[in-house]
Amino acid sequence: MRDGGFISEYDYFIGRKLAEVVCGGDIDGGSVVDEEWLLALEREVFVELLRQKKTMDRIGYMLENNKPLRN
Repeated sequence: MRDGGFISEYDYFIGRKLAEVVCGGDIDGGSVVDEEWLLALEREVFVELLRQKKTMDRIGYMLENNKPLRN
């Protein structure tokens, strides 16, 4: 989708972060993780995304305009 111009570079960045969380992070294939592991990873990535200027721009734009910003 990124290569076709359907999503921005930052959309791609966010998608990769979400995939990282859903897959359990940077662990060996076949590893078993518990709910606490996933929650901690989710929290870590969420805070990391909140520290990004583009995320803050998106949040502010959504609150002011009621529509998403594609930066």
